[in-house]
Amino acid sequence: MARIPPATRDNVPAEQRAAFDAFVHERGSVPSSGPLAIMLNVPEVLQRGEHLRAYLRGDGSSLQPKIRELAMILTARELDCQFIWNAHAALARQAGVRHEVVDGLRDKRELTGLTPDEAAVVHYGREFFRTHQVSQPTFDAALAQFGVRGLVELTNLMGYYALLAFNINAFGVGLPAEIREAPLPV
Repeated sequence: MARIPPATRDNVPAEQRAAFDAFVHERGSVPSSGPLAIMLNVPEVLQRGEHLRAYLRGDGSSLQPKIRELAMILTARELDCQFIWNAHAALARQAGVRHEVVDGLRDKRELTGLTPDEAAVVHYGREFFRTHQVSQPTFDAALAQFGVRGLVELTNLMGYYALLAFNINAFGVGLPAEIREAPLPV
């Protein structure tokens, strides 16, 4: 159970009820758990974030699904976010991220045998999350793999999932009843 209850139409700011109604109409219901359940308490924040999410996870992105899912689980692992890990580790496997890469991330092992695009994501993300900077060689390697557009998308995808992880971890969102992956060892 999260530290706050799910949003209801009655407890959101009156001036944001139209955004609440639009989200619920689009999704069909009020989410009962997860980051969207938290963010719906301020519907304008959720609505604006959903536009970014739709672009970064959709067909508009230049990044392959495998790379997007790798970036999501790397972010989940680096921020110890059980909810995102549970939601995306199996999807990463389905998108083509090898089991040894997913398991190595989960266990915070050094990863070997990465393809150049996988290595670019892992090194870029780990370096940023651990040092809050990206060195020029790491930046150049990621830029060579993804180009300017792809690197901007990758950076913002990790940033968006960091935003979700902040909401999940700060508000104490637990795992759903259906566990899809072994929880992160934290």
